Amino acid sequence: MNVLVIGANGHTGRLVLEELKNSTQHISKAMIRKAEQTKDMEDLGARPIVADLEQDFSYALENVNAVIFAAGSGSKTGEDKTITIDQEGAKKAVDYAKEKGIERFVMLSSMGADQPENAPEGMGVYLKAKHDADVHLKESGLNYTIVRPGALTHDDAKGKIIAQSSIEDKSGDIPRADVAKVLVESLTAPDTNHKVFEILSGETPIEEALTRV
Repeated sequence: MNVLVIGANGHTGRLVLEELKNSTQHISKAMIRKAEQTKDMEDLGARPIVADLEQDFSYALENVNAVIFAAGSGSKTGEDKTITIDQEGAKKAVDYAKEKGIERFVMLSSMGADQPENAPEGMGVYLKAKHDADVHLKESGLNYTIVRPGALTHDDAKGKIIAQSSIEDKSGDIPRADVAKVLVESLTAPDTNHKVFEILSGETPIEEALTRV
């Protein structure tokens, strides 16, 4: 697949590009906000394209047949940016994908996005933004997968997860590298089509876990 990674310069986005680079099935295109990030993206095997989620970025979705949305406003920005990027930016990406007939859309969401009204203090706006973006994708008619990891770490990949529509014990965590692998594997894993599922580190190899969601 020709895959556009939105949020390619983020921690998880870079790991997604590494996964795509190591794959024989995919060619990657990296959407970045600053031209000075171009070389980093090329080093990760991707064709960079400068575009801004806060503007019209429909041109970034030309000549691709899959999208991985891994963008986020980050913890250092205010609520307005969270809504602009995590919610409205994601919705625009979905709309552009639909307009261009893109076959596959994989969304990086968050555990808790299904019930943002129960969010921990300080997480309400973020989880509501993720919730609204997820709903928009589910109602779009696109072939979607929505991945909702728990707490993210920078640990080395473990390669084993638990993946369920709703994980009962949500107290664990998961390395970003494993999240990136799940996102990329979901592109071609038929059992993830039109699915929303949560992931944490577990005991099942990622490829096998994705056949059970």
